[in-house]
Amino acid sequence: MKATELLHGIGQSIWLDNITRDLLDRGTLETYIRELSVTGLTSNPTIFEHAIKNSKAYDKPIREKLKAGISGEKLFFELAIEDLTRAADLFRPIYDATNTVDGWVSLEVSPLLAYDTVTTLAAAQELFGRAARPNLLIKIPGTNEGLPAIEEAIFAGIPVNVTLLFSSEHYLAAAEAFLRGIERRIECGLNPNVGSVASVFVSRWDGAVKAKVPEELHNRLGLAMATRTYKAARQLLSSPRWQRVYNLGARPQRLLWASTGTKDPQASDVLYIKGLAAPFTVNTMPEGTLQALAKHDQLGQLIPADGGNCEEVLAQFCHAGIDIPALARQLQIEGANAFVRSWHELMAVISSKSEAMKEATAA
Repeated sequence: MKATELLHGIGQSIWLDNITRDLLDRGTLETYIRELSVTGLTSNPTIFEHAIKNSKAYDKPIREKLKAGISGEKLFFELAIEDLTRAADLFRPIYDATNTVDGWVSLEVSPLLAYDTVTTLAAAQELFGRAARPNLLIKIPGTNEGLPAIEEAIFAGIPVNVTLLFSSEHYLAAAEAFLRGIERRIECGLNPNVGSVASVFVSRWDGAVKAKVPEELHNRLGLAMATRTYKAARQLLSSPRWQRVYNLGARPQRLLWASTGTKDPQASDVLYIKGLAAPFTVNTMPEGTLQALAKHDQLGQLIPADGGNCEEVLAQFCHAGIDIPALARQLQIEGANAFVRSWHELMAVISSKSEAMKEATAA
């Protein structure tokens, strides 16, 4: 049995961290759903930048939109919504069969809005309305400015993928924003079943400390931080406050492991897959990692609900001089900045293609 099927069997959802028009047109995504237990999908500006830059599949729709006077950011979101609504429709049977638990796709608001609460909420409302798919999550960063937008989006009934979380403290703040939105819906007599995942980034921890710690600590910090967050989530989701909203019809916000592609060539290609197996969570994988996992036929141990020895491991990093809270803040800021850079690169690709097409038309 493939490890993808084993992972699905223990209760963890496998989502693909990629979207391209070629994946859709060639039936590859359908194959992953059918053969590799893929039940959802995430996207980000970097993914779309690579997709549009490296494929001719977008040339015709870009040309058509330019003729209609659509350009820049508006053109991008039209392309993205076209791709993601097609993907959402492929996952819709899973969404229905799991009673809204699974079968989601994600679309990110502009990362330029990461520190703008009001505009982030307005963008989330617009994108969700334009897509017109119930199984679309809008990605909103879990920055201090993003948290009020998350609460308001949930209150408005907009499903949210909270992104750029790196620590248990980041997760707990995001979970609090989600819960406040749900509780306000209950107070207003609204349906409290609004989908959400909390995306915890993993591999970036290890990249940040590799040159600063002994070799025996390489590739251990990300897993330890994720395990600490899982422990916090298990405790939180079983608290009386959360159980009250479950009893009134809400569903838990699921943990999602993000940034799970292995960056270190000396480490296992499925390091952050086997090390993060846990029921009622999501692991969103780059395409190469998904394909690598399919070649395996075993999984490791499940993440212990009590965190296992994660605090002992984290103490070793502290002893080695790593200020974990400070690094968490740094990684969130760097993550937001990286998304902005990717956004600008994406806009540059669209602009370059648009100009080339205009010149070809004029000639």
